Amino acid sequence: MAQDIFHSSFKPDPYWWEAFRPSADVVEDVPRKTRVAIVGGGYGGLATALELHRLGVESVVLEAKELGHGASTRSGGAVSGGVNVGKSFAGKSLDPDSERSRGMLVDAGDAFATIERLIEEEKIDCFWQKNGRFSGAWTPKHYASQAKRVALLNEAANSGCYMLPRERQREEMASDYYYGGMVVDRAASLHPALYYKGLLDAVQRRGITTCALAPVGKISQENDGWRVRTARGDLLADEVVIATNGYTGDVTPQLKRRVIPIASHIIATEELDPKLAASLIPNKRTLGDTRRVLTYYRLSPDHKRIVFGGRARFTAASPEVTAPALHSMMTDRFPQLKGVKVTHCWTGNVAFTLDAVPHMGQQDGMHYLLGCNGSGVAMMTYLGTQTARKIAKLANYHCNFESEEFPDHPLYTGNTWFLPMIGSWYRLRDTLDRMAAAFG
Repeated sequence: MAQDIFHSSFKPDPYWWEAFRPSADVVEDVPRKTRVAIVGGGYGGLATALELHRLGVESVVLEAKELGHGASTRSGGAVSGGVNVGKSFAGKSLDPDSERSRGMLVDAGDAFATIERLIEEEKIDCFWQKNGRFSGAWTPKHYASQAKRVALLNEAANSGCYMLPRERQREEMASDYYYGGMVVDRAASLHPALYYKGLLDAVQRRGITTCALAPVGKISQENDGWRVRTARGDLLADEVVIATNGYTGDVTPQLKRRVIPIASHIIATEELDPKLAASLIPNKRTLGDTRRVLTYYRLSPDHKRIVFGGRARFTAASPEVTAPALHSMMTDRFPQLKGVKVTHCWTGNVAFTLDAVPHMGQQDGMHYLLGCNGSGVAMMTYLGTQTARKIAKLANYHCNFESEEFPDHPLYTGNTWFLPMIGSWYRLRDTLDRMAAAFG
């Protein structure tokens, strides 16, 4: 029975919250005025505030719930150096011949350097581990597609990529599940909640106002600035930054219809036998694959558990539904883990865009940084940093993720009613692709 997978100490919370749990023990008052109002207190919002302070610009961070409640403490903790940019859940890829595509990959490589530098400068203890990544090919055709991207990723993003054929796959994982895959040396992992805590500590050390439990109800232009109405009072600001990503709502409908929030579900196992844990992922890389309904997994920072995530559902669902699905996916890849119990199961929203790339810019006079397509740890940090530099009018560099074009669709207003159907269609296509590969 599915219930047999749950450990006696099971919690429907992120495993990461064992180290840092978002709380609202101390709630700062919403001030009357500020230079920049930042809506969203995740990685993007905090990185924006931190860089603005460095550049001498005052800001206030507004968070609807507890600081850290959203995806920033719920992710898998993988940090990519650009390998995911331009690859959407629909399989869309960047045009390798496009100058802007290459520029975005260069910036994605810079995003990796930015987060590494920030962790070092702020002395953030978050288990930063540069062990790389392995992306398993779901079919031989997917392997060939990966191989075509290697040169571009290495040239533009300095990713350190190379292909690993199926006969050598056990160098990376104790399984023959994939048809080989791509190794990315310039990739890392961290403890997402402790990284968030480190950013929050850095912001608060500098006296930057961070307002928890301050959901924004309305944003309106007033004179030469903005009035931001929150549940705990109004804030007047010269400029507004929207950093809500997968939780973008009705306050900014013009942005809500440009991002597609998709639920990503994750489980953590009980502690494993040390020899078993060491054998599963010998190089301690983050693993993923090329399926449309993708999965991603890694060892926990202490190398004692497996943290396994994926699209068990494309929308929110209970652990009773998602944990068995993820456990089944995990044991498909690692039959050695049959019988291992699940101690935690949780979900968070990932924001996808219609063109499969992250975006920063201005819409109706408001700044935004949105749509990281599953690469939010480094990318939200980077886009927040770049947005702050733009507000401070530093003209030394134009970010390639900034564009006047942020595509929407006339039939999409932000209601994701269609996601379950798309999820079923993608699962069917994954199954058919795998069957075709098996029969040559």
